[in-house]
Amino acid sequence: MKPLVLCADDFAWNGAVSSGIAALAEMGRLTATSAMVLSPRWPHDVLRLRDLQGRLDVGLHLDWTSPFAVTAGHGRSLAGTMARAVLGRLGLTPVREVIERQLDAFESRWKAPPDHVDGHQHVQQFAGVRDALVEVLARRYPRQAPWVRVSQPASGRQDVKSRVISAMGAGDLRQLADRAGIPSSPALAGIYDFQGGPTAYGRHMDRWLATSPPGTVVMCHPAGVVDACDGIGLARAGEFAYLRSEAFESALHFAGVKLLRGTALYTARQ
Repeated sequence: MKPLVLCADDFAWNGAVSSGIAALAEMGRLTATSAMVLSPRWPHDVLRLRDLQGRLDVGLHLDWTSPFAVTAGHGRSLAGTMARAVLGRLGLTPVREVIERQLDAFESRWKAPPDHVDGHQHVQQFAGVRDALVEVLARRYPRQAPWVRVSQPASGRQDVKSRVISAMGAGDLRQLADRAGIPSSPALAGIYDFQGGPTAYGRHMDRWLATSPPGTVVMCHPAGVVDACDGIGLARAGEFAYLRSEAFESALHFAGVKLLRGTALYTARQ
C-alpha cells in the first residue's frame, strides 16, 4: 500500500480546532498534527494530545504570520513577511531567537522535542527562516532531529497558489536539510481554496490520495464545529465532517493508501 502522512495543521488555533484534531487523532484518522505554541490555548489544549503520544507525530507549526505572532512582537502579515524574506530583510540572529523561543515553548508543555517542524503559511521555507531553522535543529538535536516539512507540491496539476508556495523556497530548504542530515518530506498535498463542503472536500481528497507520490504529507485544517471568528471556519468543519466519515475510510481503501507517521517514513539523506 502507498504510505502517506495526514497532518492536521493549526492545533491550538482555537478550541474547535484543537477538539476536532484530537477527536480525529483518537479515531486513527490522522498521523500528525502541528501546534501553534504562541496561542494562549497551547498550555491547556496540549493536554488533549497527551494520551496520543507515540501514536501521533506532534510537531511545531512555526509561526510568523498569525495574530499570535504579531502579539509576540515578531509577526507581520503574510504579504509583509514574504516581502521581507524576498528582500533578504529577515536577519539570521533575530530569526534564530524566534525559532528557539517557539521550540522552548513547545518542549516546556509537551515535555519532549517535536517530531517534526513545519510552518504556518509555509514560513519554514522562506529565505532567512529556512537557513536559521536548519542551523537550530542541527545544533539542538544532534542525535535525532525532527523531520522538516518541505512544502513542495507534487508535480503535475499545480495552481497558482501551489506554484507560489513552492517558489518561496521548497528546493532550497530540502538542500539545506539534506546537507545537515535532517529528514524531510518529499512532497505536499492538501492545497485548495477552502471552498465547498464535505462533498467537495472529498473530491479533492480522492485526487490527492490517487496522485500523491509515496511519503507525501497531505495537510488538512479540521475543526469540530464552526467558529464564527475563524475566516475558514466553515471549511474546517467540512473537513472534519469528511475525515470522520466512512466515505474517507472507503477512499483510503480504494486508493490503496496507508496513513503512517512521518517519523516512520523519513530518514536523513546525505
